[in-house]
Amino acid sequence: MNRYEILFVIAAALEDDRKEAIIETVKGIISDGGGEVIDVDNQGIKKLAYPILKKNEGHYVLINFNAPTELPKELDRRLRISDDVVRHIIINKDEK
Repeated sequence: MNRYEILFVIAAALEDDRKEAIIETVKGIISDGGGEVIDVDNQGIKKLAYPILKKNEGHYVLINFNAPTELPKELDRRLRISDDVVRHIIINKDEK
């Protein structure tokens, strides 16, 4: 298993319970795919560097996790089709 880090931005206009549901969904995708969540850093609402989809703020969440090599591809696919996730990036922490 490799170490990964995912940073995703949720639309700031959503209700708090919906934001928590999205975070739990991402953690569930990791767990169901054979991965293990190490740390969740809920960073809250921050100003975006530039407007995305006419939004100026987003709710930032950083998750560190261990997972098999095929899991990030599935996680990327699922977050790409989500309307509530504005942007995301997955980084392999083991690569130099």
